Amino acid sequence: MRALLLGLLLALTLPPFPFGFLAPLVLAFLLQGGWRTGFLMGLGFWSLHLLWLPQSFAQLFGPLGALPFLPLVLVKALSFGLLFALTPSPLLRVGGWVVLEWLTEQGPLAFPWGFLGYALVEAPGRVLAAWGGVYLLSLLVLLLAWGLRAGRYWLLLPWALLWLLPLPPAEAPEKALLVQGNINPLAKVQGELGEAVYPRLTREGLARHPEARLVLWPETAVWEIPEEATGILEGRLLLTGLNLPGPNRAVLYREGEVLAHYDKVRLVPFGERFPFREALGGAYAFFFRAFGLGELGDRTPGEGFAPLGPYGAMICYESVFPSVARALVREGAGVLVLLTNDAWYGPSFGGAQHFALGRLRAVETGRWLLRAGNDGITASLDPYGRVVARIPPHREGYLLAPYALRGGLTPYARFGDWAVGLALTLLLLGLILRVRAPGWRNR
Repeated sequence: MRALLLGLLLALTLPPFPFGFLAPLVLAFLLQGGWRTGFLMGLGFWSLHLLWLPQSFAQLFGPLGALPFLPLVLVKALSFGLLFALTPSPLLRVGGWVVLEWLTEQGPLAFPWGFLGYALVEAPGRVLAAWGGVYLLSLLVLLLAWGLRAGRYWLLLPWALLWLLPLPPAEAPEKALLVQGNINPLAKVQGELGEAVYPRLTREGLARHPEARLVLWPETAVWEIPEEATGILEGRLLLTGLNLPGPNRAVLYREGEVLAHYDKVRLVPFGERFPFREALGGAYAFFFRAFGLGELGDRTPGEGFAPLGPYGAMICYESVFPSVARALVREGAGVLVLLTNDAWYGPSFGGAQHFALGRLRAVETGRWLLRAGNDGITASLDPYGRVVARIPPHREGYLLAPYALRGGLTPYARFGDWAVGLALTLLLLGLILRVRAPGWRNR
């Protein structure tokens, strides 16, 4: 039960909970113990960290909506049990934990949630992500826990400084109008997009804020660009999501012409793409009928990451992948743009959690991030991860969002996941030390 409780406490140190400063203290107790400890800790951690899944899906689809929660938590808990079984010494576990995080970002079933580095998302010290991404933050949290376990309590001083670090101002000469339609997600799936909302809100917003030169509508906002858009925009750019039968697409539009488009590459497993469909077709059909979704088909993934002019567009799920934002910036994006539909999270904390994870993409790449959500969170974030402007979720509205186009590459954008290589080195070093000196196993 102690391990289960520690798992619950660890979940409280990650978004959207405000106790990130306690993460190293909790982790200090989790750098020892074997399979059982890891599995029970994983049950506690993932049950709370992903509690939004049964909350949101049951609210949308009824009791059957909570069913995917159980196997997901069990699989994630088993991965922690395996990690703990294979890393019996603290140094091995420090390195192995970060490597496991990196592995969850890879492959067709990627689900990069629950990284320890997000404990720092509310701390000014998150700016260190510009050097090594969220993986560097995870490694720092784990190394601090390792030091505290060894009695090096002076490490609490640099940890405290990460929460008190002053940040410089960020200039934002550009202005964008971000529109939030607040459309029911089930209605969207059934073809009722409420498309008239976006021209109406855009007309109102531009009348009040004519200085905006860019307009953003969220993911899958409309079937096609409305005919009246050209007259409403009056020469301004529109970047919007299109709800097409195949790809999940973002387009850049001006004066009757689509200037460029981007198709979402990282599709949501079991949401936009259904793995192993040939083998699981009957199970999928059962759930589709139970949820009233009809016969859902797989979306068509895009062929690669490319900005739309200076705008690095990400679509919903892609914002939790450090590699996506990095690829867009390396291709020349001067600002990151996230189009999302977090209405699927319903009244749960999932939307706030998704928002918090995406904040680090701005820091890692040194870019402003403009976020347009169907029902929120719609916001502008500066390159230090600060929320500069936002509007409340779960209501229609618009936001005048400041931003800037920036150039250059942060060390993370230039060199990538080197912190994972360092974690792997620590893993190998811990293995060598354990083989040569078994007494190290408790250090």
